[in-house]
Amino acid sequence: MSDQPRRPRKPGKPYRRPQKDPVRFLAFEALRAVDERDAYANLVLPPLLRKAREGGDFDARDAALATELVYGTLRRQGTYDAVVAACVDRPLREVDPPVLDVLSLGAHQLLGTRIPTHAAVSASVELARVVLGDGRAKFVNAVLRKVAQHDLDGWIERVAPPYDEDPEDHLAVVHSHPRWVVSALWDSLGGGRAGIEDLLRADNERPEVTLVARPGRATTGELLDEEAALPGRWSPYAVRLSEGGEPGAIPAVADGRAGVQDEGSQLVALALAAAPLEGPDRMWLDGCAGPGGKAALLAALAAERGAVLLASEKQPHRAGLVAKALAGNPGPYQVVTADGTRPPWRPGTFDRVLVDVPCTGLGALRRRPEARWRRRPGDLEGFAPLQRGLLRTALESVRVGGVVGYATCSPHLAETRAVVADLLKQFPEAELLDARPLLPGVPELGEGPDVQLWPHVHGTDAMYLALIRRTG
Repeated sequence: MSDQPRRPRKPGKPYRRPQKDPVRFLAFEALRAVDERDAYANLVLPPLLRKAREGGDFDARDAALATELVYGTLRRQGTYDAVVAACVDRPLREVDPPVLDVLSLGAHQLLGTRIPTHAAVSASVELARVVLGDGRAKFVNAVLRKVAQHDLDGWIERVAPPYDEDPEDHLAVVHSHPRWVVSALWDSLGGGRAGIEDLLRADNERPEVTLVARPGRATTGELLDEEAALPGRWSPYAVRLSEGGEPGAIPAVADGRAGVQDEGSQLVALALAAAPLEGPDRMWLDGCAGPGGKAALLAALAAERGAVLLASEKQPHRAGLVAKALAGNPGPYQVVTADGTRPPWRPGTFDRVLVDVPCTGLGALRRRPEARWRRRPGDLEGFAPLQRGLLRTALESVRVGGVVGYATCSPHLAETRAVVADLLKQFPEAELLDARPLLPGVPELGEGPDVQLWPHVHGTDAMYLALIRRTG
Protein backbone atom coordinates (compact mmCIF):
# COMPACT_ATOMS: atom_id res chain seq x y z
CA MET A 1 0.00 0.00 0.00
CA SER A 2 1.10 3.56 -0.63
CA ASP A 3 2.33 5.67 2.27
CA GLN A 4 0.98 8.82 0.59
CA PRO A 5 -1.37 10.90 2.79
CA ARG A 6 -4.99 10.35 1.93
CA ARG A 7 -6.73 13.33 0.42
CA PRO A 8 -9.68 14.77 2.37
CA ARG A 9 -12.98 13.24 1.27
CA LYS A 10 -15.82 15.32 -0.04
CA PRO A 11 -18.45 15.92 2.63
CA GLY A 12 -21.08 13.23 2.71
CA LYS A 13 -19.14 10.80 0.46
CA PRO A 14 -17.86 7.83 2.47
CA TYR A 15 -14.49 6.37 1.64
CA ARG A 16 -14.69 3.00 -0.12
CA ARG A 17 -11.86 0.65 0.66
CA PRO A 18 -10.31 -0.99 -2.42
CA GLN A 19 -11.40 -4.55 -3.11
CA LYS A 20 -8.65 -7.08 -3.78
CA ASP A 21 -9.21 -9.11 -6.97
CA PRO A 22 -7.30 -12.37 -6.35
CA VAL A 23 -6.70 -13.06 -10.06
CA ARG A 24 -5.25 -9.68 -10.95
CA PHE A 25 -3.37 -9.39 -7.68
CA LEU A 26 -1.67 -12.73 -8.37
CA ALA A 27 -0.81 -11.65 -11.92
CA PHE A 28 0.72 -8.46 -10.54
CA GLU A 29 2.75 -10.45 -7.99
CA ALA A 30 4.12 -12.65 -10.76
CA LEU A 31 5.10 -9.67 -12.91
CA ARG A 32 6.84 -8.01 -9.98
CA ALA A 33 8.84 -11.17 -9.30
CA VAL A 34 9.89 -11.30 -12.96
CA ASP A 35 10.92 -7.65 -12.85
CA GLU A 36 12.51 -7.41 -9.40
CA ARG A 37 14.21 -10.79 -9.10
CA ASP A 38 14.85 -11.64 -12.75
CA ALA A 39 12.66 -14.67 -12.11
CA TYR A 40 11.09 -16.65 -14.93
CA ALA A 41 7.32 -16.69 -15.13
CA ASN A 42 7.22 -20.44 -15.77
CA LEU A 43 8.94 -20.94 -12.40
CA VAL A 44 7.15 -18.21 -10.43
CA LEU A 45 3.58 -18.73 -11.58
CA PRO A 46 2.93 -22.43 -10.73
CA PRO A 47 3.58 -22.10 -6.96
CA LEU A 48 1.49 -18.92 -6.82
CA LEU A 49 -1.39 -20.69 -8.54
CA ARG A 50 -1.02 -23.73 -6.32
CA LYS A 51 -1.12 -21.61 -3.18
CA ALA A 52 -4.20 -19.74 -4.44
CA ARG A 53 -6.03 -22.98 -5.21
CA GLU A 54 -5.15 -24.45 -1.84
CA GLY A 55 -6.45 -21.29 -0.18
CA GLY A 56 -9.80 -21.70 -1.89
CA ASP A 57 -9.50 -18.40 -3.78
CA PHE A 58 -9.12 -19.91 -7.25
CA ASP A 59 -10.92 -22.26 -9.57
CA ALA A 60 -9.74 -23.48 -12.97
CA ARG A 61 -11.12 -20.44 -14.80
CA ASP A 62 -9.34 -18.09 -12.41
CA ALA A 63 -6.07 -19.92 -12.96
CA ALA A 64 -6.50 -19.76 -16.73
CA LEU A 65 -7.17 -16.01 -16.63
CA ALA A 66 -4.22 -15.32 -14.34
CA THR A 67 -1.95 -17.33 -16.62
CA GLU A 68 -3.17 -15.46 -19.69
CA LEU A 69 -2.69 -12.09 -18.00
CA VAL A 70 0.89 -12.88 -17.01
CA TYR A 71 2.10 -14.50 -20.22
CA GLY A 72 0.09 -12.23 -22.50
CA THR A 73 1.52 -9.15 -20.82
CA LEU A 74 5.09 -10.45 -21.01
CA ARG A 75 4.80 -11.50 -24.64
CA ARG A 76 3.40 -8.13 -25.71
CA GLN A 77 5.46 -5.99 -23.32
CA GLY A 78 7.29 -4.12 -26.07
CA THR A 79 4.10 -3.24 -27.92
CA TYR A 80 2.33 -2.18 -24.73
CA ASP A 81 5.30 -0.07 -23.69
CA ALA A 82 5.07 1.80 -26.98
CA VAL A 83 1.35 2.36 -26.48
CA VAL A 84 1.66 3.48 -22.87
CA ALA A 85 4.56 5.78 -23.82
CA ALA A 86 2.22 7.55 -26.22
CA CYS A 87 -0.29 8.08 -23.38
CA VAL A 88 1.96 9.53 -20.67
CA ASP A 89 3.68 12.88 -20.43
CA ARG A 90 7.08 11.55 -19.35
CA PRO A 91 9.63 8.97 -20.51
CA LEU A 92 8.71 5.43 -19.44
CA ARG A 93 11.95 5.15 -17.48
CA GLU A 94 10.54 7.80 -15.14
CA VAL A 95 7.40 5.73 -14.41
CA ASP A 96 7.83 3.56 -11.32
CA PRO A 97 8.11 -0.14 -12.33
CA PRO A 98 5.11 -1.26 -10.19
CA VAL A 99 2.97 1.41 -11.85
CA LEU A 100 4.18 0.28 -15.26
CA ASP A 101 3.27 -3.32 -14.42
CA VAL A 102 -0.30 -2.30 -13.55
CA LEU A 103 -0.50 -0.26 -16.77
CA SER A 104 0.82 -3.18 -18.83
CA LEU A 105 -1.70 -5.55 -17.26
CA GLY A 106 -4.44 -3.06 -18.04
CA ALA A 107 -3.21 -2.54 -21.60
CA HIS A 108 -3.25 -6.28 -22.20
CA GLN A 109 -6.81 -6.58 -20.96
CA LEU A 110 -7.85 -3.70 -23.23
CA LEU A 111 -5.89 -4.62 -26.34
CA GLY A 112 -5.19 -8.34 -26.08
CA THR A 113 -8.29 -9.94 -24.53
CA ARG A 114 -12.06 -9.88 -24.90
CA ILE A 115 -12.59 -8.31 -21.48
CA PRO A 116 -15.01 -5.38 -21.92
CA THR A 117 -13.38 -1.94 -21.84
CA HIS A 118 -15.17 -0.73 -18.72
CA ALA A 119 -14.33 -3.91 -16.81
CA ALA A 120 -10.67 -3.81 -17.89
CA VAL A 121 -10.23 -0.20 -16.80
CA SER A 122 -12.14 -0.46 -13.53
CA ALA A 123 -10.41 -3.73 -12.52
CA SER A 124 -6.99 -2.21 -13.25
CA VAL A 125 -7.76 0.94 -11.28
CA GLU A 126 -8.98 -1.18 -8.36
CA LEU A 127 -5.74 -3.18 -8.51
CA ALA A 128 -3.80 0.08 -8.52
CA ARG A 129 -5.69 1.22 -5.40
CA VAL A 130 -4.72 -2.02 -3.64
CA VAL A 131 -1.04 -2.15 -4.61
CA LEU A 132 -0.17 1.50 -5.31
CA GLY A 133 -2.58 3.69 -3.37
CA ASP A 134 -5.38 6.02 -4.37
CA GLY A 135 -3.13 8.78 -5.71
CA ARG A 136 -1.33 6.71 -8.33
CA ALA A 137 -4.56 4.85 -9.10
CA LYS A 138 -5.87 8.11 -10.58
CA PHE A 139 -2.82 8.25 -12.85
CA VAL A 140 -3.49 4.64 -13.94
CA ASN A 141 -7.14 5.52 -14.63
CA ALA A 142 -6.19 8.51 -16.81
CA VAL A 143 -3.62 6.57 -18.83
CA LEU A 144 -5.81 3.52 -19.43
CA ARG A 145 -8.71 5.68 -20.58
CA LYS A 146 -6.38 7.00 -23.29
CA VAL A 147 -5.27 3.47 -24.15
CA ALA A 148 -8.92 2.46 -24.53
CA GLN A 149 -9.50 5.02 -27.28
CA HIS A 150 -8.07 2.67 -29.95
CA ASP A 151 -7.83 -1.06 -30.51
CA LEU A 152 -4.49 -2.83 -31.00
CA ASP A 153 -4.41 -2.34 -34.77
CA GLY A 154 -5.23 1.32 -34.34
CA TRP A 155 -2.41 1.80 -31.87
CA ILE A 156 0.09 -0.05 -34.05
CA GLU A 157 -0.69 2.35 -36.89
CA ARG A 158 0.16 5.20 -34.53
CA VAL A 159 3.25 3.91 -32.72
CA ALA A 160 5.04 1.60 -35.19
CA PRO A 161 7.21 3.14 -37.91
CA PRO A 162 6.16 2.20 -41.47
CA TYR A 163 7.63 -1.07 -42.70
CA ASP A 164 9.02 0.56 -45.83
CA GLU A 165 10.98 3.09 -43.77
CA ASP A 166 12.36 0.77 -41.08
CA PRO A 167 11.40 -2.92 -41.48
CA GLU A 168 13.16 -4.18 -38.35
CA ASP A 169 11.81 -1.48 -36.05
CA HIS A 170 8.32 -1.93 -37.49
CA LEU A 171 8.43 -5.67 -36.80
CA ALA A 172 9.92 -5.06 -33.35
CA VAL A 173 6.96 -2.91 -32.29
CA VAL A 174 4.26 -4.93 -34.03
CA HIS A 175 5.47 -8.31 -32.74
CA SER A 176 7.00 -7.18 -29.45
CA HIS A 177 10.62 -8.27 -29.86
CA PRO A 178 13.74 -6.17 -29.32
CA ARG A 179 15.06 -4.86 -32.60
CA TRP A 180 18.36 -6.75 -32.30
CA VAL A 181 16.48 -10.02 -31.79
CA VAL A 182 14.36 -9.37 -34.88
CA SER A 183 17.54 -8.74 -36.86
CA ALA A 184 19.28 -11.87 -35.55
CA LEU A 185 16.29 -14.13 -36.18
CA TRP A 186 15.84 -12.72 -39.66
CA ASP A 187 19.51 -13.36 -40.49
CA SER A 188 19.20 -16.96 -39.30
CA LEU A 189 15.90 -17.59 -41.06
CA GLY A 190 16.69 -15.82 -44.32
CA GLY A 191 13.97 -15.05 -46.82
CA GLY A 192 11.51 -12.18 -46.97
CA ARG A 193 8.92 -10.55 -44.78
CA ALA A 194 6.39 -13.39 -44.62
CA GLY A 195 8.75 -15.88 -42.95
CA ILE A 196 10.04 -13.56 -40.24
CA GLU A 197 6.51 -12.34 -39.45
CA ASP A 198 5.34 -15.95 -39.13
CA LEU A 199 8.24 -16.70 -36.77
CA LEU A 200 7.69 -13.62 -34.59
CA ARG A 201 3.98 -14.34 -34.48
CA ALA A 202 4.68 -17.94 -33.39
CA ASP A 203 6.90 -16.64 -30.58
CA ASN A 204 3.85 -14.83 -29.19
CA GLU A 205 1.56 -17.86 -29.20
CA ARG A 206 1.02 -20.12 -26.22
CA PRO A 207 2.89 -23.38 -26.90
CA GLU A 208 1.32 -26.76 -26.36
CA VAL A 209 2.53 -28.87 -23.47
CA THR A 210 4.46 -31.81 -24.93
CA LEU A 211 5.26 -35.01 -23.06
CA VAL A 212 7.86 -37.67 -23.74
CA ALA A 213 7.21 -41.33 -22.98
CA ARG A 214 10.61 -42.60 -21.88
CA PRO A 215 11.36 -45.88 -23.71
CA GLY A 216 11.08 -48.98 -21.57
CA ARG A 217 9.28 -47.04 -18.85
CA ALA A 218 6.11 -45.63 -20.42
CA THR A 219 4.28 -45.77 -23.75
CA THR A 220 2.61 -43.11 -25.83
CA GLY A 221 -0.54 -45.21 -25.65
CA GLU A 222 -0.63 -44.74 -21.90
CA LEU A 223 -0.23 -40.97 -22.27
CA LEU A 224 -2.79 -40.76 -25.07
CA ASP A 225 -5.41 -41.98 -22.62
CA GLU A 226 -5.24 -38.54 -21.02
CA GLU A 227 -7.95 -36.04 -21.85
CA ALA A 228 -7.30 -33.94 -24.99
CA ALA A 229 -4.02 -35.78 -25.68
CA LEU A 230 -2.76 -36.00 -29.27
CA PRO A 231 0.20 -37.85 -30.83
CA GLY A 232 3.37 -35.87 -31.38
CA ARG A 233 4.06 -34.54 -34.83
CA TRP A 234 7.56 -35.92 -35.33
CA SER A 235 8.90 -37.85 -32.34
CA PRO A 236 7.55 -41.39 -31.84
CA TYR A 237 7.75 -40.79 -28.08
CA ALA A 238 5.87 -37.47 -28.03
CA VAL A 239 2.32 -36.74 -26.89
CA ARG A 240 0.79 -33.25 -27.02
CA LEU A 241 -1.69 -31.94 -24.46
CA SER A 242 -3.78 -29.70 -26.70
CA GLU A 243 -5.56 -28.00 -23.80
CA GLY A 244 -2.58 -27.63 -21.48
CA GLY A 245 -3.52 -28.85 -18.04
CA GLU A 246 -1.26 -29.98 -15.22
CA PRO A 247 1.30 -32.53 -16.45
CA GLY A 248 2.38 -33.26 -12.89
CA ALA A 249 -1.02 -34.78 -12.20
CA ILE A 250 -0.46 -37.46 -14.86
CA PRO A 251 0.72 -40.67 -13.12
CA ALA A 252 3.49 -41.48 -15.60
CA VAL A 253 4.90 -37.95 -15.24
CA ALA A 254 4.53 -37.94 -11.47
CA ASP A 255 6.62 -41.10 -11.09
CA GLY A 256 9.23 -40.13 -13.70
CA ARG A 257 8.37 -42.66 -16.40
CA ALA A 258 7.41 -39.75 -18.66
CA GLY A 259 8.36 -36.09 -18.64
CA VAL A 260 7.58 -32.69 -20.09
CA GLN A 261 9.87 -32.13 -23.07
CA ASP A 262 9.56 -30.07 -26.22
CA GLU A 263 9.50 -32.17 -29.36
CA GLY A 264 12.55 -30.33 -30.72
CA SER A 265 14.60 -31.50 -27.75
CA GLN A 266 13.39 -35.05 -28.30
CA LEU A 267 14.44 -34.90 -31.96
CA VAL A 268 17.95 -33.77 -31.03
CA ALA A 269 18.42 -36.76 -28.73
CA LEU A 270 16.85 -39.18 -31.23
CA ALA A 271 19.05 -37.96 -34.08
CA LEU A 272 22.23 -38.44 -32.06
CA ALA A 273 21.09 -41.92 -31.00
CA ALA A 274 20.38 -42.84 -34.64
CA ALA A 275 23.61 -41.48 -36.12
CA PRO A 276 25.66 -44.21 -37.83
CA LEU A 277 28.80 -45.27 -35.97
CA GLU A 278 31.98 -47.00 -37.00
CA GLY A 279 32.77 -49.54 -34.30
CA PRO A 280 31.23 -50.30 -30.88
CA ASP A 281 28.28 -48.50 -29.30
CA ARG A 282 28.71 -48.94 -25.55
CA MET A 283 29.43 -45.57 -23.88
CA TRP A 284 27.35 -42.41 -24.28
CA LEU A 285 27.90 -38.97 -22.74
CA ASP A 286 25.57 -36.06 -22.11
CA GLY A 287 28.12 -33.34 -21.39
CA CYS A 288 25.64 -30.59 -20.37
CA ALA A 289 22.95 -32.73 -18.82
CA GLY A 290 20.98 -30.33 -16.60
CA PRO A 291 18.10 -30.31 -15.93
CA GLY A 292 17.90 -33.86 -17.31
CA GLY A 293 15.26 -34.13 -20.02
CA LYS A 294 17.54 -35.16 -22.87
CA ALA A 295 19.66 -37.26 -20.50
CA ALA A 296 16.61 -39.26 -19.43
CA LEU A 297 15.64 -39.96 -23.04
CA LEU A 298 19.21 -40.82 -24.01
CA ALA A 299 19.62 -43.11 -21.00
CA ALA A 300 16.46 -45.00 -21.92
CA LEU A 301 17.57 -45.37 -25.55
CA ALA A 302 21.03 -46.48 -24.44
CA ALA A 303 19.54 -49.09 -22.13
CA GLU A 304 17.68 -50.67 -25.04
CA ARG A 305 21.04 -51.30 -26.72
CA GLY A 306 22.98 -52.35 -23.66
CA ALA A 307 24.89 -49.06 -23.61
CA VAL A 308 25.67 -46.87 -20.58
CA LEU A 309 25.03 -43.13 -20.31
CA LEU A 310 27.26 -40.81 -18.30
CA ALA A 311 25.40 -37.58 -17.53
CA SER A 312 27.66 -34.70 -16.54
CA GLU A 313 26.49 -31.36 -15.14
CA LYS A 314 28.62 -28.58 -13.68
CA GLN A 315 26.06 -27.06 -11.27
CA PRO A 316 25.39 -29.32 -8.24
CA HIS A 317 21.71 -28.43 -7.93
CA ARG A 318 21.16 -29.13 -11.63
CA ALA A 319 23.07 -32.40 -11.29
CA GLY A 320 20.53 -33.30 -8.61
CA LEU A 321 17.72 -32.65 -11.10
CA VAL A 322 19.47 -34.92 -13.60
CA ALA A 323 19.74 -37.70 -11.02
CA LYS A 324 16.04 -37.33 -10.28
CA ALA A 325 15.14 -37.50 -13.98
CA LEU A 326 17.23 -40.64 -14.50
CA ALA A 327 16.05 -42.47 -11.38
CA GLY A 328 14.37 -45.70 -12.39
CA ASN A 329 16.08 -45.94 -15.78
CA PRO A 330 15.98 -49.60 -16.90
CA GLY A 331 19.70 -49.74 -17.66
CA PRO A 332 22.95 -48.62 -16.01
CA TYR A 333 23.86 -44.93 -15.92
CA GLN A 334 25.95 -42.52 -13.89
CA VAL A 335 25.51 -38.86 -12.96
CA VAL A 336 28.58 -36.77 -12.15
CA THR A 337 29.09 -33.14 -11.17
CA ALA A 338 31.88 -31.95 -13.43
CA ASP A 339 32.97 -29.01 -15.59
CA GLY A 340 32.48 -30.07 -19.20
CA THR A 341 35.47 -27.97 -20.29
CA ARG A 342 37.78 -29.73 -17.79
CA PRO A 343 36.39 -33.25 -17.67
CA PRO A 344 37.47 -36.04 -15.31
CA TRP A 345 37.21 -38.71 -18.03
CA ARG A 346 39.92 -39.69 -20.49
CA PRO A 347 39.92 -38.50 -24.12
CA GLY A 348 38.36 -40.88 -26.63
CA THR A 349 36.19 -42.60 -24.01
CA PHE A 350 32.76 -42.29 -25.63
CA ASP A 351 30.98 -43.53 -28.72
CA ARG A 352 28.28 -40.83 -28.70
CA VAL A 353 28.44 -37.39 -27.07
CA LEU A 354 25.76 -34.72 -26.77
CA VAL A 355 26.53 -31.13 -25.75
CA ASP A 356 23.41 -28.99 -25.53
CA VAL A 357 25.36 -25.87 -24.65
CA PRO A 358 24.30 -22.85 -22.57
CA CYS A 359 23.05 -20.11 -24.90
CA THR A 360 20.86 -17.02 -25.15
CA GLY A 361 17.71 -19.16 -25.35
CA LEU A 362 16.30 -17.18 -28.28
CA GLY A 363 14.78 -20.40 -29.58
CA ALA A 364 12.44 -20.76 -26.60
CA LEU A 365 10.83 -17.32 -26.46
CA ARG A 366 7.38 -18.94 -26.64
CA ARG A 367 8.01 -20.51 -23.25
CA ARG A 368 10.08 -17.77 -21.65
CA PRO A 369 8.81 -14.54 -23.22
CA GLU A 370 10.57 -12.37 -20.66
CA ALA A 371 13.96 -13.65 -21.87
CA ARG A 372 13.71 -11.46 -24.97
CA TRP A 373 13.83 -8.33 -22.79
CA ARG A 374 16.70 -9.55 -20.61
CA ARG A 375 19.12 -10.65 -23.26
CA ARG A 376 21.53 -8.17 -24.83
CA PRO A 377 23.76 -8.51 -27.91
CA GLY A 378 26.76 -8.51 -25.57
CA ASP A 379 25.55 -11.78 -24.05
CA LEU A 380 26.75 -13.57 -27.18
CA GLU A 381 30.34 -12.69 -26.34
CA GLY A 382 29.91 -14.16 -22.89
CA PHE A 383 28.61 -17.48 -24.17
CA ALA A 384 31.03 -17.83 -27.10
CA PRO A 385 34.12 -19.13 -25.22
CA LEU A 386 32.04 -21.60 -23.22
CA GLN A 387 30.25 -22.94 -26.28
CA ARG A 388 33.51 -23.46 -28.13
CA GLY A 389 35.17 -24.96 -25.08
CA LEU A 390 32.37 -27.48 -24.58
CA LEU A 391 32.36 -28.52 -28.22
CA ARG A 392 36.15 -28.85 -28.18
CA THR A 393 35.99 -31.13 -25.14
CA ALA A 394 33.21 -33.16 -26.75
CA LEU A 395 35.32 -33.76 -29.85
CA GLU A 396 38.24 -34.77 -27.67
CA SER A 397 36.01 -37.06 -25.58
CA VAL A 398 34.61 -39.09 -28.48
CA ARG A 399 36.61 -41.93 -29.99
CA VAL A 400 37.61 -42.12 -33.65
CA GLY A 401 34.49 -43.17 -35.55
CA GLY A 402 32.20 -41.82 -32.84
CA VAL A 403 29.71 -38.97 -33.18
CA VAL A 404 29.20 -35.66 -31.36
CA GLY A 405 25.90 -33.80 -31.34
CA TYR A 406 26.23 -30.03 -30.86
CA ALA A 407 22.87 -28.49 -29.91
CA THR A 408 21.55 -25.10 -28.86
CA CYS A 409 18.13 -23.72 -28.08
CA SER A 410 19.04 -20.65 -30.12
CA PRO A 411 18.99 -20.08 -33.87
CA HIS A 412 21.46 -17.18 -33.64
CA LEU A 413 24.18 -17.83 -36.21
CA ALA A 414 26.86 -16.78 -33.71
CA GLU A 415 25.78 -19.65 -31.44
CA THR A 416 25.22 -22.26 -34.14
CA ARG A 417 27.10 -22.43 -37.42
CA ALA A 418 29.84 -20.03 -36.37
CA VAL A 419 30.77 -22.23 -33.39
CA VAL A 420 30.76 -25.41 -35.47
CA ALA A 421 32.79 -23.82 -38.28
CA ASP A 422 35.43 -22.56 -35.85
CA LEU A 423 35.87 -25.95 -34.20
CA LEU A 424 36.04 -27.82 -37.50
CA LYS A 425 38.98 -25.58 -38.45
CA GLN A 426 40.73 -26.69 -35.27
CA PHE A 427 39.79 -30.36 -35.79
CA PRO A 428 40.56 -31.30 -39.40
CA GLU A 429 40.11 -34.91 -38.28
CA ALA A 430 36.35 -34.35 -37.92
CA GLU A 431 33.54 -34.10 -40.45
CA LEU A 432 29.93 -32.96 -40.47
CA LEU A 433 27.27 -35.62 -40.95
CA ASP A 434 23.99 -34.93 -42.69
CA ALA A 435 21.55 -34.80 -39.79
CA ARG A 436 18.42 -34.47 -41.94
CA PRO A 437 17.88 -38.19 -42.72
CA LEU A 438 18.01 -38.86 -38.96
CA LEU A 439 14.83 -36.81 -38.45
CA PRO A 440 12.49 -38.92 -40.61
CA GLY A 441 9.25 -37.28 -41.64
CA VAL A 442 10.27 -33.80 -40.48
CA PRO A 443 9.83 -31.38 -43.41
CA GLU A 444 11.68 -28.23 -44.47
CA LEU A 445 15.03 -28.99 -42.89
CA GLY A 446 16.97 -26.77 -45.26
CA GLU A 447 20.11 -27.48 -47.24
CA GLY A 448 21.91 -29.26 -44.38
CA PRO A 449 24.04 -30.90 -43.28
CA ASP A 450 23.03 -29.31 -39.98
CA VAL A 451 19.41 -28.81 -38.91
CA GLN A 452 17.54 -25.76 -37.64
CA LEU A 453 14.02 -26.29 -36.32
CA TRP A 454 11.48 -23.44 -36.15
CA PRO A 455 8.33 -22.77 -34.09
CA HIS A 456 6.32 -21.55 -37.09
CA VAL A 457 7.41 -24.43 -39.34
CA HIS A 458 7.75 -27.43 -37.04
CA GLY A 459 5.79 -26.40 -33.95
CA THR A 460 8.91 -26.89 -31.82
CA ASP A 461 11.38 -24.65 -30.07
CA ALA A 462 14.04 -23.31 -32.45
CA MET A 463 16.55 -26.07 -31.71
CA TYR A 464 19.78 -26.34 -33.70
CA LEU A 465 21.71 -29.57 -34.23
CA ALA A 466 25.00 -30.36 -35.91
CA LEU A 467 26.33 -33.94 -35.95
CA ILE A 468 30.09 -34.34 -36.19
CA ARG A 469 32.02 -37.59 -36.66
CA ARG A 470 35.60 -37.84 -35.46
CA THR A 471 37.62 -39.36 -38.28
CA GLY A 472 41.12 -39.44 -36.87
